[in-house]
Amino acid sequence: MNFEHQQAAHCESGVISNLMRHHGVPMTESLAFGLSSALSFAYLPFIKLSGLPLISYRMPPKSIIKGLLAPLAARFRFETFRTPEAGQRRLDALLADGQLVGLQTSVYWLPYFPPNMRFHFNAHNLLVYGKEGDDYLISDPVFEAPMRCASADLSRARFAKGVLAPKGLMYYPQAIGHKVVEPAAVVKAIRKNIRTMLAPIPIVGVRGMRMLANKLERLPAGDAHTVDFIGHMVRMQEEIGTGGAGFRFIYAAFLQEAAQLAAMPQLVPFSDRLTAIGDDWRGFALKAARMVKRREPVDPPELAKLLRAQADQEEVFFRDLKRAVA
Repeated sequence: MNFEHQQAAHCESGVISNLMRHHGVPMTESLAFGLSSALSFAYLPFIKLSGLPLISYRMPPKSIIKGLLAPLAARFRFETFRTPEAGQRRLDALLADGQLVGLQTSVYWLPYFPPNMRFHFNAHNLLVYGKEGDDYLISDPVFEAPMRCASADLSRARFAKGVLAPKGLMYYPQAIGHKVVEPAAVVKAIRKNIRTMLAPIPIVGVRGMRMLANKLERLPAGDAHTVDFIGHMVRMQEEIGTGGAGFRFIYAAFLQEAAQLAAMPQLVPFSDRLTAIGDDWRGFALKAARMVKRREPVDPPELAKLLRAQADQEEVFFRDLKRAVA
């Protein structure tokens, strides 16, 4: 198969942009992320990971892939399987037909990941573009070069158990109606993302940030659970997927592209503003990490204050952006 691998910042946006380019759509990672309105924040205390709440800085898994279907008038096939054997047979059949296939997997069971990068995260996306002997040829966008993975290892990663269990999920396009991104689609995507970030829902967008800040502020400084909570918050921000700051940087790059695609030069300063907000998210994570490592006193109210400042910045940013695209 004549396939060109390109490294990306995030797995899902990297996979879908590589997949679309392979099918003739000029798609960057940042355009895929922005066009699917994937930027978000959510504090979900009712969903637990190792007993701690889910905190997300983007829309749920598969949102980026499915978010591109309408703008591109595309139709995808999504398939899951009851058994690993059925999943492998179907993958092999598609590869034999020359199909480039996207998979949802667990990072933990992919042997080409260094041991210190493996954790139980079941929503890692990658592309399979061929098979040689017992090895699958993998385009994993978080790596600089293509990888190889033995069939038993890939099967284990595809059928891992737990939260977001992939159930062998595979996907590939059946039709792509528009291979050029229309300006109207760009503006519509921006407006949708604005609605998400300013949503009147306590756990989503800037309100979700403030709800998490309230939780933080009430944590006792000398409690071991507090340190665990803060450490978990840092992992959710900077280690799961691309992280809170990373997603802001990707969306900032999208706004640069959107300014050209939609002929809206007023979007360029917003790109710079969101990059600065991403830098502040990195600063927040650094301070939290220093507390976890006991390089600074554990001070939940101080972190809560910084988190509220992030919420204030993003609220002003998205209200201004709303006026700019009105």
